[in-house]
Amino acid sequence: MGAFAVDRRGDGPARSDTRADGDVESNSERTFLRVDGMHSATCEAFLEGVATTRDGVLGAEASYVTETIRVEYVPGTVTESDLADALTGAGYTAYPREEELVETDPRRSAAGAQRNPSPHDERGLGDMLGYRYAAGVLFGTFLLLPYVALLYPTHLAALVDWPILDIYSGTVSFDQRGGYGALRLFALVSGIVLVFTGLPLLRGAYVSLKTRRPDTNLLVATTVVAAYLYSIAAGLSGRTDVLFDLTVVVAAAVVAAVFYESLSKQRAMDRLTELTVAQVDEATVVHPEGPTRTVPVEEVEAGDRVLVREGERAPVDGVLGEGTCTVDESVVTGESLPAFKTAGDEVVGGSVVLDGAALLEASDGAGSSVDRLVTAVWELQSATHGVQRRAYVLVGATAALLAFLATFVVACPWALGLAGPLSVATSIEEALRRGIVVFDETVFERLRAVDVVVFDKTGTLTTGEMHVVEADLPEAALGAAARLERRVSHPVADAIVSAADADTASTDGGVTDERDDDGAETGSDDAAVESFESYPDGVGGVVDGSEVLVGHPDRFDAEGWTVSADLAERVERARGFGRLPILVGREGRAEGVVVVGDEPREGWDEAVAGLAERGIEVVVLTGDDEAATDYFRDHPGVTHVFAGVPPAGKTETIRRLQREGAVTMVGDGTNDAPALAAADLGISLGSGTAIASDAADLVVVEDDLAAVARAVDLARAAGRRLAWNTRFALVYNGVALPLALAGLLNPLLVMGAVAASGGLIGANSARDLPE
Repeated sequence: MGAFAVDRRGDGPARSDTRADGDVESNSERTFLRVDGMHSATCEAFLEGVATTRDGVLGAEASYVTETIRVEYVPGTVTESDLADALTGAGYTAYPREEELVETDPRRSAAGAQRNPSPHDERGLGDMLGYRYAAGVLFGTFLLLPYVALLYPTHLAALVDWPILDIYSGTVSFDQRGGYGALRLFALVSGIVLVFTGLPLLRGAYVSLKTRRPDTNLLVATTVVAAYLYSIAAGLSGRTDVLFDLTVVVAAAVVAAVFYESLSKQRAMDRLTELTVAQVDEATVVHPEGPTRTVPVEEVEAGDRVLVREGERAPVDGVLGEGTCTVDESVVTGESLPAFKTAGDEVVGGSVVLDGAALLEASDGAGSSVDRLVTAVWELQSATHGVQRRAYVLVGATAALLAFLATFVVACPWALGLAGPLSVATSIEEALRRGIVVFDETVFERLRAVDVVVFDKTGTLTTGEMHVVEADLPEAALGAAARLERRVSHPVADAIVSAADADTASTDGGVTDERDDDGAETGSDDAAVESFESYPDGVGGVVDGSEVLVGHPDRFDAEGWTVSADLAERVERARGFGRLPILVGREGRAEGVVVVGDEPREGWDEAVAGLAERGIEVVVLTGDDEAATDYFRDHPGVTHVFAGVPPAGKTETIRRLQREGAVTMVGDGTNDAPALAAADLGISLGSGTAIASDAADLVVVEDDLAAVARAVDLARAAGRRLAWNTRFALVYNGVALPLALAGLLNPLLVMGAVAASGGLIGANSARDLPE
């Protein structure tokens, strides 16, 4: 495996030296390349071998599950472009992982980018497979016509004594049926199918032999090549038991199955919408003496002053230089509530400035926390190896060339190359119909082995959106609070305003207050806000002649306002559920409480109970404090709850759980991505970020948590389907081998065995899996 040793339990790469994980030698760099065309552990070994033979490459590690190869190299000796060129060929296309992101907004520092599954569209690869399959059908039909009209009746006449077959009876040499000209034509037509249609199989067999890792490509290629050579030798000997039809039918059928599998995967990719990610490409740098410039993020240096406007993402980590602002750091921290920042506070790159503008002083090693999360995901993905499905060829030889080749024809279980792709393709299609998007054929295998399912709380088990869950105060007080909250941009403020608007709409037929882009009030029942003041934990002012205060209980204490014992008790009770209590008061006294929270997602309890019923442990993981998890801790299906866990801690928690068994992680945010990549299987919600989706192996399109249990059921059913397909694949050998041993290797019976084996596989694959 090159310079790296791999722990295949999913704990990530372990290097051969004693450097800290994630570091590289001081004179080396690391790049991550996406490689289209990887489909097995054999591909991993082949590409690692190609990379490490290049001068200046210190080590390489590939993963076909994520189609990623990580290469550590010495700059100046070899470039990233050189590496991509070296790895492109033999059916593979390599390119930097960064090319998966495309711009969507001219203000790149504000909007980030969108996920582009592949700039080298896999649809082109599928189209090429389609052309190969079409060629196989066309030339195969041309070849099989004389078989059906002439050769098959001849072989049948040798088995049965039917009068209708008398004209075909007797010992007939190939020369009597048209001479060597017919043999040349048969060899040409089947050769075209073998080389053009079967090229992916031959190429896979070559890689398999080169890496000394036999797989199903080698099985199929051995069968079709042996049948082709056998046919030529038999024809030159004047015999009619030629197996050109076996070469054509097997090559076309297996490529058709691979083509179908490719189309299923492409449909799975098309099912996902483009999702916004939090990476930022440019930064606005403010110079004390000179103009403000927009520069690439990589040119930002420590100490540079970076301007982040309201609504934009911070391009780098930094310290707030002056003033105050409110930022949403959930993309990195997972915290559902925004954070209020004052001068001197740290602001993480990737967070969104919600209120005001931020002037940041870039930190040492200027960069974004989101960028580091992405790199961490790629690190983990490049070490996520699939299961090697090895195949062993039954080899026997005799002194005679025909007997030697016939051994491969009858003993090689080529139908395994048909069983796998058909099983995968139909299972992917079944998953799509059930709102589950699967990109990788090993997902079903890993999902069947799962012991623990870990749910992220915020945005996964909960909606991730703040709204008022309880409002116990006079209607006039709620309206006054809303008029003040319209002056700020904050999720809690938006929740209070929405609640007040809904209350107003229910009482006066739908007339609600609104605000324009500057925060100024509009609306038919507009009441004058005579003064306004914003605090780190609330707002205050004079509304319609009355002094109003809205905010955290600590703000009421700081301002000397009265809070009754009953209200204080309700505040503490709300905190116990992990919600945010907001007091509202007028004229020096608190009049009521508004409870804002991130509510559990609909159906979460049934989803947890369903997994528990299937013998799977459920763990809840969150960056929120203990109080926010009580709601889930009391559920009988939840085994453990880990609270106050930062993103790096989530990955470490996954690794610790993996010591006890296979772990599946379910999340939706960028901060979940490293944990999703580290888990044995990652599941992302369809509404999640692109980084989360990219790190995951399976996506639930409709954000339906019950789909996780359905996916487990589907995986188990898919496993049973694959097991039966494997049995049916051996029907061919079960028929052909005894015939060969008995000296009755009749091409008609051989094709009958092919039809029986392939037909059983196709019928079993087409069967709908149980709901």
